[in-house]
Amino acid sequence: MRTAYLECQMGISGDMTLGALIDAGVDVDVIRAGIDSLNLEGVELHVEKIIKGGFAATAVTVKHPKQHAHRHMSDIREILSRSDVITDDQKQLALQIFEAIAGAEAKVHGSTVDKVHFHEVGAIDSIVDIIGAAIGFDLLDVDLICCSSIPTGHGLVHIDHGICPIPAPGTAELLKGIPLQDVPVEFELTTPTGAAIVRVLVDRFGPRPPMTIEQIGYGAGTKTFPQRANLLRLFVGQSVPTKDRETVILLETNLDDTTPEVVGYTRQLLEEAGALDVYTTSIDMKKNRPGVLLSVLCQPLLSDELQDIIFEQTGTLGIRISPLERATLSRSVATVETVYGSIRGKVTRPVGRTEWFQPEFEDCAKAASEHDIPLRDVYRTAQSVFAEHQSTAATHDHDHDHDHDHDHDHDHDHDHDHDHDHDHDHDHDHDHDK
Repeated sequence: MRTAYLECQMGISGDMTLGALIDAGVDVDVIRAGIDSLNLEGVELHVEKIIKGGFAATAVTVKHPKQHAHRHMSDIREILSRSDVITDDQKQLALQIFEAIAGAEAKVHGSTVDKVHFHEVGAIDSIVDIIGAAIGFDLLDVDLICCSSIPTGHGLVHIDHGICPIPAPGTAELLKGIPLQDVPVEFELTTPTGAAIVRVLVDRFGPRPPMTIEQIGYGAGTKTFPQRANLLRLFVGQSVPTKDRETVILLETNLDDTTPEVVGYTRQLLEEAGALDVYTTSIDMKKNRPGVLLSVLCQPLLSDELQDIIFEQTGTLGIRISPLERATLSRSVATVETVYGSIRGKVTRPVGRTEWFQPEFEDCAKAASEHDIPLRDVYRTAQSVFAEHQSTAATHDHDHDHDHDHDHDHDHDHDHDHDHDHDHDHDHDHDHDK
């Protein structure tokens, strides 16, 4: 599984993220073309290789005229609509990041997403950082994004509303549910833009997963700290199939005065909101009343949102919250072409075994209905096609490896060419907000 890991030992900001992406090999010309297509007058993306804390890194700076505009979500949508170069997926990803910031600001200021206006994040440089990062991650084309715990820094920061303790209210709201770490530096290490990027993009927080590293990118921050390299490091490579451990949240509540229809509707809303699993158990409650135990398993980031759904829909007066650790197998998404049409599914590799394909129920049910055949036949066909493809690929790889070894023994210039191209990998760019 192609995986990206963000190592945020000195926090994260928009320009650091963009710099790390470019340094890891994302095509800066494609990002520039996307930014240029927004028709922002006088705006230029400046990328350079620098030394930060003794390490080579990419620094990104957004050159722009002086401005005093405070923008709303409607302004951001209008800016993105100007481009016929940025893809729909890239625009959607950028909008998700802006909407996360708008939602956090709306909550801390008692406003709404459409009415709240961006301050620092509404500045041109932050807009470019977010849109550039959205383009960059789309081009990176990874299946899984992981991230370390996040340091916020300490002290006070000047924002549009005055002086605030670090993290600023909007940043703190964005970091709810995300594991933090203490780095004893009196500075804003994680900006609202950086917090929004990890909130929207990251699938899993924790140590770097077992992986075969293919690229490493260093994004430099603008601030220089004694004895600490102000860098964001990005690892890109292939995850090693293994049992991954992660922290999840179990939400539970006992219901004895809720109709089955309400329970079913609540379950549907919870699943649509991103719950990992929702299930019910019949229980006996006080005064000999039959009841239902509603259990919801979710990522820590979604805990508050799912609690709100449970309170609003069921009328319960309390929810038990338990952090749990679970082990999961790495998985990816694949599609197989069968005589019944395209069938999507999840691919995983149990430890010590070959890859296994589990078809998606919706695709199989649709195919079974359209072709008037048993559902189990579609499942079996999809798994058979996947197994045949794997067998063919394995045979091809074996033949390819044999040919490669044969040529390698006779090609005496191979080592020279490899060394000659080595320096090219270090020609990257950089970005940073902090």
